[in-house]
This record gives sequence, C-alpha cells and structure tokens, in this order.
Amino acid sequence: MKRVVLGNTGIEVTELCFGALPIGPNQKNTPVEEGAEVIAHALRKGVRFIDTAQGYRTYPYIRRAMDLTGIRPVIASKSMEITYEGMERAVQECLEGLGIDVVDMFHLHAARAGTDVFEKRSGALRCLLDYKAKGLVRAVGISTHDAKVVELAAAREDIDMVFPILNKAGLGILSGTRGEMEQAIDSCVGAGKGVYLMKALGGGNLAAHYVESLDYARGFSAGRCPIALGMVNIPEVDVAAAYFSGEDVTKVLEGIEVPKKGFFVLKSQCISCGGCVEVCHSSAITLVEGYPVFDETRCLTCGYCVTGCPRFAIRMV
Repeated sequence: MKRVVLGNTGIEVTELCFGALPIGPNQKNTPVEEGAEVIAHALRKGVRFIDTAQGYRTYPYIRRAMDLTGIRPVIASKSMEITYEGMERAVQECLEGLGIDVVDMFHLHAARAGTDVFEKRSGALRCLLDYKAKGLVRAVGISTHDAKVVELAAAREDIDMVFPILNKAGLGILSGTRGEMEQAIDSCVGAGKGVYLMKALGGGNLAAHYVESLDYARGFSAGRCPIALGMVNIPEVDVAAAYFSGEDVTKVLEGIEVPKKGFFVLKSQCISCGGCVEVCHSSAITLVEGYPVFDETRCLTCGYCVTGCPRFAIRMV
C-alpha cells in the first residue's frame, strides 16, 4: 500500500486511513471486541493510519486493536472543545484512552465552524500548541467542511495539518463550491501543510459509485493526500485495501450490498430542543411541528445528531 508523507510534518502514513467514526456508538455501535477485530484486520492488511475523535468514542476499539496486533499506527484525533482547559482534558483523555505517550496529530474539530474559528477557539489552539511544544502532540491541525477555513489554514504558521471534506458530488462543503475547496486544498499543500481527505464517499451516499468516487479523490490528490474511509466490517476493509493496492474491485463490489443508512426519531422521547439542528454541520435537519425532519439530499449520515440529542431520541437505522 502506498505511503504518503504529510506535508512538512515528516509523518508518514498509508494512503488509506481507517475512519473510526462509523464503527462506534454514533453510528453502527459495534461491540468493542467485534469492532476492534475489524480495525485489527485493517492493520494486518497494511493500513497504518487511523482517524478518530473525542466525540466518536472509539478509543477503546483502537486500543484493543493495537493490543491484538502489536501494531502502533499513526493516529489522528480531534475535539470540539473551545477552551484551554477543555482541550487539555481532551488530549489527556486521548492519551490515556489509547494507552499512548504521544498522539501523532490533534485537530480542532470544527466541521461547521466559520472563518472566526481560530479566534473563537484560541484557547483550545494554544493548548494544542503547548502540548506540541511538550512533545505530547506531534502535529496540530483543523478538521473542517468550510472551504474558506481551509484557505485560511494555508496561511497560518501554527497549523500543521488540515482535514477537509472533498467528494465528487461536492456534498457537505460549506462556504464554497467543490472547485473552491480544491483550490483551498491546493493552497494548503503548497504551503507545506499535511492534508488528508474526509467523506470521499459522501458519508456513504456515494457508496454505489465507489470506484468512480475514489478515483476522483485520488486523481485530485495526485498522491499528495491520504483518504479516510469509514469501515465497519471485514469485507469493507478487504475491498478498500484491495482498491488502494491497485487491484480491480469492480466485480467484488457487485457482490456487496450497500445498506442505506438513515435516521428514526422517537417522538415520545423528543423534547424539541433543537440540539440536533445545532450540531448538524450539513444543515440537513429542520424542526417541523417540533420534531426533526431530515433532508436526505444534504445529510451525510455522520451521526453527530445522535450524540447531540440529550434524550437519545434520534437513532441511526
């Protein structure tokens, strides 16, 4: 599997990154031991890059997979905390939860945040920079869906990494078009930032066009940017590993049924607080007569609304 050095960080990773969001409580809610076996399978297949987050609640899965294999991949995490103290707790949770001494990269988790994100989260950013100076974080970055934020990141000396959304259909991109996001990513790469891409399959919405979607992302990347794919079972890992190893997976994909993800609202539990609307970075949820309604043309099935609901009234099905 191809290796990529992330900008000026010196951190080398595989082109395929295991996206840990879907396997955890926000989406599939796979039992830890079962999910760890899936991640361990990816590690045995040669994957050496995992993306996770404080909010994904998947640290136990990754730690167990490392125990099962004895393999320590490059790990990226992130947090939505905005203060110094909150981010400090988040970094410590990451280190302790994964059982590691140093985390390779840690991002401001800012999918929906606008161009004032660096000011609003200055305390959190200062914390990450301090932890980098202490040698406990190797690279500091930002995870975002906003093309203008990506462009701003290119010019900031305190940002080493950028984790932007990019897919063939332009799904989920904020403050710009797909072309503008491509230009912003090019600016980051040109400035020596490490860049890896999220949602190349549009949160599963483009899974029926698997090869074409990944061909687009890899073609744009031209070997510069790894791609994070969410995977929840061994067949998905096998297909992704085969594709990123240069194999023709067209016939294999014909035999794999792509499940349609969606959400169910327990109206008896819903308190019409609008928390789901606030956390949806794709503006895919509106309240109709007090209950959340999902726009499937916008929804990336990320599951953030599940954890954003204080009453667990939203379930992924």
